[in-house]
Amino acid sequence: MAPRVILTDSRVPVREPNGAGGLGSEPLTRADLTPSQMVAAETTVALLLAAGGSLFMAWSIGAGSSGSTPFAPAVGANAISILRAGFLVGILGLAGATLQGANVTETVGRSLIRGVTITPAAATLGLFIAAILVAIGVFVGYPIATAFTVTGAMIGVGLALGGAPAWAKYQEIAALWVLTPVLGGGSAFAIAWLLRQDWSSDAIVIPTLGAVVGLLVANIEFSVLAGPGAGASIAMASATLVAGPQVAGLDGTAVLVSLGLAALVAGLLVLAIRQDPATGQRRFLLALGALVAFSAGGSQVGLALGPLLPLLSSAPIEIPLLAVLFGGGVGLLIGSWTGAPRMIKALSQDYSSLGPQRSIAALIPSFAIAQTAVFFGIPVSFNEIIVSAIIGSGYAAGVRNVSRAKMGYTVLAWVGSFVLAFGLSFAGYTVFSWLG
Repeated sequence: MAPRVILTDSRVPVREPNGAGGLGSEPLTRADLTPSQMVAAETTVALLLAAGGSLFMAWSIGAGSSGSTPFAPAVGANAISILRAGFLVGILGLAGATLQGANVTETVGRSLIRGVTITPAAATLGLFIAAILVAIGVFVGYPIATAFTVTGAMIGVGLALGGAPAWAKYQEIAALWVLTPVLGGGSAFAIAWLLRQDWSSDAIVIPTLGAVVGLLVANIEFSVLAGPGAGASIAMASATLVAGPQVAGLDGTAVLVSLGLAALVAGLLVLAIRQDPATGQRRFLLALGALVAFSAGGSQVGLALGPLLPLLSSAPIEIPLLAVLFGGGVGLLIGSWTGAPRMIKALSQDYSSLGPQRSIAALIPSFAIAQTAVFFGIPVSFNEIIVSAIIGSGYAAGVRNVSRAKMGYTVLAWVGSFVLAFGLSFAGYTVFSWLG
Protein backbone atom coordinates (compact mmCIF):
# COMPACT_ATOMS: atom_id res chain seq x y z
CA MET A 1 0.00 0.00 0.00
CA ALA A 2 1.47 3.38 -1.03
CA PRO A 3 2.21 5.94 1.70
CA ARG A 4 -0.55 8.51 2.14
CA VAL A 5 0.22 12.26 2.09
CA ILE A 6 -2.14 14.27 4.24
CA LEU A 7 -2.67 17.97 4.95
CA THR A 8 -2.60 18.85 8.64
CA ASP A 9 -3.97 21.92 10.34
CA SER A 10 -0.73 23.70 9.46
CA ARG A 11 -1.52 23.21 5.78
CA VAL A 12 1.84 21.40 5.37
CA PRO A 13 1.78 18.01 3.60
CA VAL A 14 3.38 15.28 5.76
CA ARG A 15 3.50 11.50 5.81
CA GLU A 16 1.80 9.63 8.65
CA PRO A 17 4.21 6.96 9.98
CA ASN A 18 3.42 4.89 13.05
CA GLY A 19 5.80 4.19 15.87
CA ALA A 20 7.07 0.97 14.32
CA GLY A 21 7.93 2.55 11.00
CA GLY A 22 4.78 1.38 9.23
CA LEU A 23 1.67 3.33 8.33
CA GLY A 24 -0.77 4.38 10.99
CA SER A 25 -4.15 6.03 10.87
CA GLU A 26 -3.53 9.19 12.92
CA PRO A 27 -2.38 12.34 11.06
CA LEU A 28 0.57 14.37 12.27
CA THR A 29 0.03 17.90 13.58
CA ARG A 30 2.28 20.95 13.97
CA ALA A 31 3.38 19.63 17.36
CA ASP A 32 4.91 16.56 15.68
CA LEU A 33 7.20 18.67 13.48
CA THR A 34 10.58 19.94 14.62
CA PRO A 35 11.10 23.72 14.69
CA SER A 36 13.44 23.55 11.69
CA GLN A 37 10.88 21.55 9.69
CA MET A 38 8.14 24.04 10.53
CA VAL A 39 10.29 27.01 9.50
CA ALA A 40 11.33 25.35 6.23
CA ALA A 41 7.75 24.41 5.36
CA GLU A 42 6.35 27.84 6.18
CA THR A 43 9.15 29.55 4.26
CA THR A 44 8.46 27.39 1.21
CA VAL A 45 4.74 28.14 1.27
CA ALA A 46 5.39 31.87 1.75
CA LEU A 47 7.92 31.86 -1.09
CA LEU A 48 5.45 30.17 -3.42
CA LEU A 49 2.74 32.72 -2.56
CA ALA A 50 5.13 35.65 -2.99
CA ALA A 51 6.43 34.17 -6.26
CA GLY A 52 2.85 34.06 -7.51
CA GLY A 53 2.44 37.72 -6.63
CA SER A 54 5.76 38.51 -8.31
CA LEU A 55 4.74 36.77 -11.54
CA PHE A 56 1.42 38.62 -11.49
CA MET A 57 3.36 41.87 -11.05
CA ALA A 58 5.72 40.93 -13.89
CA TRP A 59 2.75 40.20 -16.15
CA SER A 60 1.17 43.55 -15.26
CA ILE A 61 4.43 45.39 -16.00
CA GLY A 62 4.88 43.56 -19.30
CA ALA A 63 1.33 44.38 -20.30
CA GLY A 64 1.75 47.97 -19.14
CA SER A 65 4.87 50.10 -18.94
CA SER A 66 7.71 47.91 -20.21
CA GLY A 67 5.57 46.30 -22.90
CA SER A 68 3.73 49.32 -24.23
CA THR A 69 6.05 52.29 -24.00
CA PRO A 70 9.25 51.38 -25.92
CA PHE A 71 7.70 50.93 -29.37
CA ALA A 72 4.77 53.32 -28.94
CA PRO A 73 6.51 56.15 -30.86
CA ALA A 74 7.48 53.74 -33.65
CA VAL A 75 3.87 52.53 -33.92
CA GLY A 76 2.70 56.15 -33.93
CA ALA A 77 5.09 56.81 -36.82
CA ASN A 78 3.75 53.75 -38.72
CA ALA A 79 7.21 52.14 -38.65
CA ILE A 80 5.90 48.89 -37.12
CA SER A 81 2.54 47.28 -36.45
CA ILE A 82 1.06 47.05 -32.95
CA LEU A 83 1.16 43.25 -32.83
CA ARG A 84 4.72 43.00 -34.11
CA ALA A 85 5.80 45.65 -31.60
CA GLY A 86 4.24 43.64 -28.76
CA PHE A 87 6.04 40.50 -29.93
CA LEU A 88 9.48 42.13 -30.18
CA VAL A 89 9.23 44.07 -26.94
CA GLY A 90 8.55 40.85 -25.04
CA ILE A 91 11.73 39.18 -26.29
CA LEU A 92 13.87 42.27 -25.77
CA GLY A 93 12.42 42.83 -22.30
CA LEU A 94 13.34 39.26 -21.35
CA ALA A 95 16.93 39.88 -22.48
CA GLY A 96 17.15 43.17 -20.59
CA ALA A 97 15.70 41.65 -17.42
CA THR A 98 18.27 38.86 -17.43
CA LEU A 99 21.30 40.99 -18.33
CA GLN A 100 20.57 44.26 -16.50
CA GLY A 101 17.95 43.61 -13.84
CA ALA A 102 20.10 43.10 -10.74
CA ASN A 103 20.67 46.74 -9.66
CA VAL A 104 17.04 47.84 -9.42
CA THR A 105 16.05 44.47 -7.93
CA GLU A 106 18.52 45.04 -5.08
CA THR A 107 17.18 48.55 -4.45
CA VAL A 108 13.51 47.53 -4.30
CA GLY A 109 14.28 44.46 -2.20
CA ARG A 110 16.70 45.88 0.35
CA SER A 111 17.08 49.67 0.19
CA LEU A 112 13.60 51.20 0.62
CA ILE A 113 13.22 50.49 4.35
CA ARG A 114 15.79 50.46 7.14
CA GLY A 115 15.83 48.44 10.33
CA VAL A 116 13.54 45.56 9.34
CA THR A 117 13.41 42.77 6.79
CA ILE A 118 10.29 42.55 4.67
CA THR A 119 8.36 39.47 5.79
CA PRO A 120 6.79 36.96 3.38
CA ALA A 121 3.28 38.18 4.22
CA ALA A 122 4.25 41.83 3.73
CA ALA A 123 6.01 41.14 0.42
CA THR A 124 3.03 39.18 -0.90
CA LEU A 125 0.51 41.82 0.17
CA GLY A 126 2.52 44.68 -1.32
CA LEU A 127 3.07 42.85 -4.60
CA PHE A 128 -0.58 41.98 -5.07
CA ILE A 129 -1.80 45.49 -4.25
CA ALA A 130 0.68 47.06 -6.69
CA ALA A 131 -0.07 44.50 -9.41
CA ILE A 132 -3.81 44.99 -9.13
CA LEU A 133 -3.45 48.77 -9.47
CA VAL A 134 -1.19 48.41 -12.52
CA ALA A 135 -3.57 45.87 -14.08
CA ILE A 136 -6.49 48.25 -13.59
CA GLY A 137 -4.52 50.93 -15.43
CA VAL A 138 -3.91 48.53 -18.32
CA PHE A 139 -7.56 47.65 -18.71
CA VAL A 140 -8.95 51.19 -18.43
CA GLY A 141 -6.33 52.57 -20.83
CA TYR A 142 -4.46 54.94 -18.49
CA PRO A 143 -0.76 54.28 -17.85
CA ILE A 144 -0.29 53.75 -14.11
CA ALA A 145 3.32 54.47 -13.16
CA THR A 146 4.61 51.06 -12.09
CA ALA A 147 7.64 52.39 -10.22
CA PHE A 148 5.43 54.80 -8.25
CA THR A 149 3.02 51.98 -7.42
CA VAL A 150 5.54 49.32 -6.37
CA THR A 151 7.71 51.80 -4.46
CA GLY A 152 4.68 53.14 -2.60
CA ALA A 153 3.46 49.63 -1.78
CA MET A 154 6.81 48.40 -0.44
CA ILE A 155 7.39 51.53 1.63
CA GLY A 156 3.86 51.15 3.00
CA VAL A 157 4.29 47.57 4.19
CA GLY A 158 7.81 48.32 5.42
CA LEU A 159 6.63 51.17 7.65
CA ALA A 160 3.72 49.02 8.86
CA LEU A 161 6.31 46.45 9.93
CA GLY A 162 7.98 49.10 12.09
CA GLY A 163 10.84 49.95 9.74
CA ALA A 164 12.47 53.37 9.41
CA PRO A 165 12.32 55.46 6.23
CA ALA A 166 15.43 55.34 4.02
CA TRP A 167 15.52 59.10 3.44
CA ALA A 168 18.76 59.17 1.45
CA LYS A 169 17.43 56.64 -1.06
CA TYR A 170 14.09 58.46 -1.23
CA GLN A 171 15.91 61.67 -2.17
CA GLU A 172 17.68 59.91 -5.05
CA ILE A 173 14.43 58.38 -6.29
CA ALA A 174 12.45 61.61 -5.96
CA ALA A 175 15.17 63.59 -7.77
CA LEU A 176 15.03 61.28 -10.78
CA TRP A 177 11.23 61.20 -10.81
CA VAL A 178 11.05 65.01 -10.75
CA LEU A 179 13.85 65.54 -13.27
CA THR A 180 12.58 62.94 -15.76
CA PRO A 181 9.82 65.14 -17.27
CA VAL A 182 12.15 68.14 -17.36
CA LEU A 183 15.18 66.41 -18.87
CA GLY A 184 13.30 63.90 -21.00
CA GLY A 185 10.68 66.31 -22.28
CA GLY A 186 13.18 69.12 -22.75
CA SER A 187 15.67 66.96 -24.64
CA ALA A 188 12.93 65.51 -26.84
CA PHE A 189 11.70 69.02 -27.62
CA ALA A 190 15.21 70.19 -28.56
CA ILE A 191 15.90 67.19 -30.82
CA ALA A 192 12.50 67.41 -32.51
CA TRP A 193 12.92 71.17 -33.03
CA LEU A 194 16.36 70.62 -34.58
CA LEU A 195 15.10 67.95 -36.94
CA ARG A 196 12.26 70.19 -38.12
CA GLN A 197 14.44 73.16 -39.11
CA ASP A 198 14.91 73.87 -42.80
CA TRP A 199 18.61 74.59 -42.32
CA SER A 200 19.31 71.23 -40.65
CA SER A 201 20.05 68.24 -42.85
CA ASP A 202 18.91 64.73 -41.91
CA ALA A 203 22.06 63.40 -43.57
CA ILE A 204 24.08 65.17 -40.85
CA VAL A 205 21.75 65.33 -37.82
CA ILE A 206 20.55 61.69 -37.85
CA PRO A 207 24.07 60.17 -38.03
CA THR A 208 25.22 62.58 -35.30
CA LEU A 209 22.40 61.44 -33.06
CA GLY A 210 23.29 57.85 -33.94
CA ALA A 211 26.87 58.49 -32.82
CA VAL A 212 25.60 59.66 -29.44
CA VAL A 213 23.51 56.50 -29.11
CA GLY A 214 26.48 54.34 -30.09
CA LEU A 215 28.58 56.05 -27.43
CA LEU A 216 25.92 55.25 -24.82
CA VAL A 217 25.65 51.61 -25.92
CA ALA A 218 29.40 51.17 -25.57
CA ASN A 219 29.23 52.26 -21.93
CA ILE A 220 26.10 50.60 -20.52
CA GLU A 221 26.70 47.60 -18.26
CA PHE A 222 25.84 43.96 -18.95
CA SER A 223 26.04 41.23 -16.34
CA VAL A 224 27.54 38.71 -18.79
CA LEU A 225 30.63 40.87 -19.26
CA ALA A 226 31.70 40.65 -15.60
CA GLY A 227 31.82 38.18 -12.73
CA PRO A 228 28.84 37.12 -10.57
CA GLY A 229 27.07 40.03 -8.93
CA ALA A 230 28.81 42.61 -11.13
CA GLY A 231 28.47 44.24 -14.51
CA ALA A 232 30.74 45.72 -17.14
CA SER A 233 30.28 47.71 -20.33
CA ILE A 234 31.66 46.82 -23.73
CA ALA A 235 34.27 49.56 -23.30
CA MET A 236 35.25 48.40 -19.80
CA ALA A 237 35.48 44.74 -20.85
CA SER A 238 37.69 45.71 -23.79
CA ALA A 239 39.97 47.70 -21.49
CA THR A 240 40.25 44.68 -19.19
CA LEU A 241 41.39 42.51 -22.06
CA VAL A 242 43.79 45.07 -23.55
CA ALA A 243 44.82 47.87 -21.23
CA GLY A 244 45.61 51.13 -22.99
CA PRO A 245 47.27 54.41 -22.02
CA GLN A 246 45.39 56.85 -19.82
CA VAL A 247 43.54 59.62 -21.65
CA ALA A 248 42.19 62.35 -19.35
CA GLY A 249 41.95 59.80 -16.57
CA LEU A 250 40.23 57.23 -18.80
CA ASP A 251 41.63 54.02 -20.22
CA GLY A 252 42.68 54.54 -23.82
CA THR A 253 41.21 51.24 -24.98
CA ALA A 254 37.83 52.10 -23.48
CA VAL A 255 37.88 55.50 -25.18
CA LEU A 256 38.87 53.97 -28.50
CA VAL A 257 36.15 51.31 -28.36
CA SER A 258 33.53 53.90 -27.42
CA LEU A 259 34.48 56.23 -30.26
CA GLY A 260 34.75 53.30 -32.66
CA LEU A 261 31.21 52.10 -31.92
CA ALA A 262 29.90 55.66 -32.22
CA ALA A 263 31.61 56.02 -35.60
CA LEU A 264 30.25 52.67 -36.77
CA VAL A 265 26.64 53.60 -35.98
CA ALA A 266 27.05 57.02 -37.57
CA GLY A 267 28.57 55.48 -40.71
CA LEU A 268 25.75 52.98 -41.12
CA LEU A 269 23.18 55.75 -40.78
CA VAL A 270 25.01 57.91 -43.33
CA LEU A 271 24.77 55.08 -45.86
CA ALA A 272 21.11 54.40 -45.03
CA ILE A 273 20.09 58.07 -45.28
CA ARG A 274 21.88 58.49 -48.61
CA GLN A 275 20.12 55.47 -50.10
CA ASP A 276 16.64 56.41 -48.84
CA PRO A 277 16.08 59.06 -46.14
CA ALA A 278 12.66 57.72 -45.11
CA THR A 279 13.89 54.13 -44.82
CA GLY A 280 16.98 55.25 -42.91
CA GLN A 281 14.85 57.12 -40.38
CA ARG A 282 12.55 54.13 -39.87
CA ARG A 283 15.48 51.78 -39.29
CA PHE A 284 17.02 54.16 -36.77
CA LEU A 285 13.64 54.50 -35.06
CA LEU A 286 13.20 50.73 -34.77
CA ALA A 287 16.74 50.34 -33.40
CA LEU A 288 15.98 52.96 -30.77
CA GLY A 289 12.75 51.18 -29.86
CA ALA A 290 14.69 47.95 -29.41
CA LEU A 291 17.22 49.64 -27.11
CA VAL A 292 14.46 51.21 -25.02
CA ALA A 293 12.64 47.85 -24.80
CA PHE A 294 15.85 46.19 -23.60
CA SER A 295 16.33 48.96 -21.03
CA ALA A 296 12.73 48.61 -19.88
CA GLY A 297 13.31 44.96 -19.04
CA GLY A 298 16.45 45.81 -17.09
CA SER A 299 14.68 48.43 -15.02
CA GLN A 300 11.15 47.14 -14.61
CA VAL A 301 11.86 43.52 -13.68
CA GLY A 302 13.30 44.74 -10.37
CA LEU A 303 9.90 46.14 -9.45
CA ALA A 304 8.45 42.63 -9.59
CA LEU A 305 11.37 40.69 -8.14
CA GLY A 306 12.79 43.05 -5.53
CA PRO A 307 10.33 42.08 -2.76
CA LEU A 308 11.35 38.43 -3.21
CA LEU A 309 15.00 38.98 -2.24
CA PRO A 310 14.51 38.72 1.55
CA LEU A 311 12.62 35.46 1.01
CA LEU A 312 15.22 33.98 -1.32
CA SER A 313 17.95 34.44 1.28
CA SER A 314 16.03 32.14 3.66
CA ALA A 315 14.77 29.67 1.05
CA PRO A 316 15.44 25.93 1.68
CA ILE A 317 17.53 25.79 -1.50
CA GLU A 318 19.80 28.39 -3.04
CA ILE A 319 18.33 30.01 -6.16
CA PRO A 320 20.80 31.97 -8.34
CA LEU A 321 19.79 35.57 -8.96
CA LEU A 322 20.30 35.09 -12.70
CA ALA A 323 17.65 32.34 -12.71
CA VAL A 324 15.27 34.58 -10.77
CA LEU A 325 15.84 37.45 -13.22
CA PHE A 326 15.18 35.12 -16.15
CA GLY A 327 11.94 33.96 -14.55
CA GLY A 328 10.85 37.56 -14.06
CA GLY A 329 11.74 38.28 -17.67
CA VAL A 330 9.49 35.44 -18.79
CA GLY A 331 6.67 37.08 -16.84
CA LEU A 332 7.35 40.36 -18.66
CA LEU A 333 7.36 38.54 -21.98
CA ILE A 334 3.97 36.90 -21.37
CA GLY A 335 2.51 40.23 -20.29
CA SER A 336 3.86 41.95 -23.40
CA TRP A 337 2.43 39.32 -25.69
CA THR A 338 -1.00 39.21 -24.06
CA GLY A 339 -1.73 42.70 -22.77
CA ALA A 340 0.60 45.29 -24.30
CA PRO A 341 -1.19 46.01 -27.62
CA ARG A 342 -4.00 47.93 -25.88
CA MET A 343 -1.60 50.29 -24.13
CA ILE A 344 0.61 50.64 -27.22
CA LYS A 345 -2.44 51.95 -29.07
CA ALA A 346 -3.29 54.35 -26.23
CA LEU A 347 0.20 55.84 -26.07
CA SER A 348 0.86 56.00 -29.81
CA GLN A 349 -2.44 57.59 -30.81
CA ASP A 350 -3.86 59.43 -27.79
CA TYR A 351 -0.94 61.56 -26.62
CA SER A 352 0.39 62.98 -29.83
CA SER A 353 0.30 62.45 -33.57
CA LEU A 354 3.88 61.31 -34.09
CA GLY A 355 6.02 61.20 -37.18
CA PRO A 356 9.42 59.49 -37.56
CA GLN A 357 11.44 62.56 -36.59
CA ARG A 358 9.51 63.31 -33.41
CA SER A 359 9.52 59.64 -32.51
CA ILE A 360 13.32 59.57 -32.78
CA ALA A 361 13.39 62.69 -30.61
CA ALA A 362 11.28 60.92 -27.97
CA LEU A 363 13.25 57.67 -27.84
CA ILE A 364 16.82 59.00 -27.56
CA PRO A 365 16.35 60.75 -24.17
CA SER A 366 14.15 57.84 -23.04
CA PHE A 367 17.02 55.42 -23.64
CA ALA A 368 19.52 57.68 -21.86
CA ILE A 369 17.32 58.20 -18.79
CA ALA A 370 16.44 54.51 -18.59
CA GLN A 371 20.07 53.45 -18.61
CA THR A 372 20.93 56.07 -16.00
CA ALA A 373 18.26 54.59 -13.74
CA VAL A 374 19.54 51.06 -14.36
CA PHE A 375 23.13 52.07 -13.58
CA PHE A 376 22.23 53.71 -10.26
CA GLY A 377 19.63 51.09 -9.37
CA ILE A 378 16.76 53.59 -9.10
CA PRO A 379 13.22 52.34 -9.81
CA VAL A 380 11.83 54.58 -12.54
CA SER A 381 8.54 54.61 -14.38
CA PHE A 382 8.81 53.97 -18.10
CA ASN A 383 5.39 55.51 -18.52
CA GLU A 384 6.74 58.75 -17.07
CA ILE A 385 9.87 58.61 -19.24
CA ILE A 386 8.21 57.91 -22.55
CA VAL A 387 5.09 60.02 -22.03
CA SER A 388 7.20 63.04 -21.05
CA ALA A 389 9.35 62.56 -24.15
CA ILE A 390 6.33 62.14 -26.41
CA ILE A 391 4.80 65.33 -25.04
CA GLY A 392 8.10 67.21 -25.39
CA SER A 393 8.49 66.18 -29.01
CA GLY A 394 4.85 67.06 -29.61
CA TYR A 395 5.30 70.61 -28.38
CA ALA A 396 8.03 71.10 -30.98
CA ALA A 397 5.26 70.84 -33.58
CA GLY A 398 2.74 72.99 -31.68
CA VAL A 399 0.68 72.60 -28.52
CA ARG A 400 -2.43 71.78 -30.54
CA ASN A 401 -1.07 68.31 -31.30
CA VAL A 402 -0.90 67.32 -27.62
CA SER A 403 -3.92 66.40 -25.51
CA ARG A 404 -3.77 68.56 -22.39
CA ALA A 405 -6.63 66.68 -20.78
CA LYS A 406 -4.80 63.38 -21.23
CA MET A 407 -1.66 64.94 -19.78
CA GLY A 408 -3.53 66.09 -16.69
CA TYR A 409 -5.16 62.73 -16.08
CA THR A 410 -1.83 60.98 -16.52
CA VAL A 411 -0.03 63.15 -13.95
CA LEU A 412 -2.87 62.56 -11.50
CA ALA A 413 -2.59 58.82 -12.16
CA TRP A 414 1.15 58.92 -11.40
CA VAL A 415 0.73 60.76 -8.09
CA GLY A 416 -2.41 58.88 -7.16
CA SER A 417 -0.81 55.49 -7.84
CA PHE A 418 1.94 56.15 -5.29
CA VAL A 419 -0.39 57.54 -2.64
CA LEU A 420 -3.00 54.82 -3.14
CA ALA A 421 -0.47 51.98 -3.14
CA PHE A 422 1.20 53.35 -0.02
CA GLY A 423 -2.07 53.85 1.84
CA LEU A 424 -3.58 50.48 0.92
CA SER A 425 -0.39 48.59 1.74
CA PHE A 426 0.17 50.33 5.06
CA ALA A 427 -3.44 49.92 6.14
CA GLY A 428 -3.71 46.38 4.77
CA TYR A 429 -0.66 45.06 6.61
CA THR A 430 -1.63 46.91 9.80
CA VAL A 431 -5.03 45.19 9.77
CA PHE A 432 -3.37 41.87 8.92
CA SER A 433 -1.06 42.26 11.95
CA TRP A 434 -3.98 42.96 14.25
CA LEU A 435 -5.89 39.94 13.02
CA GLY A 436 -2.81 37.73 13.31
